[in-house]
Amino acid sequence: MLEKLPGAVGHVLRHRRAGLDKIAFHHSGLRAGLAAIQVSSLAFADHMPIPARYTADGEGLSPPLQWQGVPAGTASLVLIVEDADAPTPQPLVHAIVVDLAPEDGALAEGALQSADHEGTADVHEGRNSYFRAGWLPPDPPPGHGSHRYAFQLFALGPGAPFSGTPGRDAVMDEVRARALASGLLIGTYARPDGSIKAGEGAKAAAVTAAVPPH
Repeated sequence: MLEKLPGAVGHVLRHRRAGLDKIAFHHSGLRAGLAAIQVSSLAFADHMPIPARYTADGEGLSPPLQWQGVPAGTASLVLIVEDADAPTPQPLVHAIVVDLAPEDGALAEGALQSADHEGTADVHEGRNSYFRAGWLPPDPPPGHGSHRYAFQLFALGPGAPFSGTPGRDAVMDEVRARALASGLLIGTYARPDGSIKAGEGAKAAAVTAAVPPH
């Protein structure tokens, strides 16, 4: 969707970003230094680019993930993926997965459903920011610069399984009440600036006028 925006819009919004301080990882209620889970991917290293295959410019598959260091006493795991640099007041949620098995494990490539893929894993998915269950592929505005996508894993203590298709608020209530440990992997993605053509300035102004400041 955002790939169709004029490049000028990305330039105008370049400094309007939700902020890494607003991602779930920093609002879990866990004390610094508490047990850490190692989250990694075979597709990209921490703070390195996510291959286009997993974005709106490619096949849009969810990337492979794996994790180690789940602490004893964990009842389930929760995954939240957010875009910390979305030009919105809060990070854009790209995926939520709840009730994952309480052990070291992994999600294979394409495990989550998306617009063009049914998914390959029997997982309990929550709602992304487009109010859909599944994976929302990275889709930053052209010219907006590099975006940081935070793959956040939380180990939860005993409690009832999630029902329905929970959104971020419901999941974060449980994270703040039951979290035992957390892990974070950040991947980046950017679209090229492109050239700003004549007339695009007016389009940019119209779009940005509808975006509230934060």
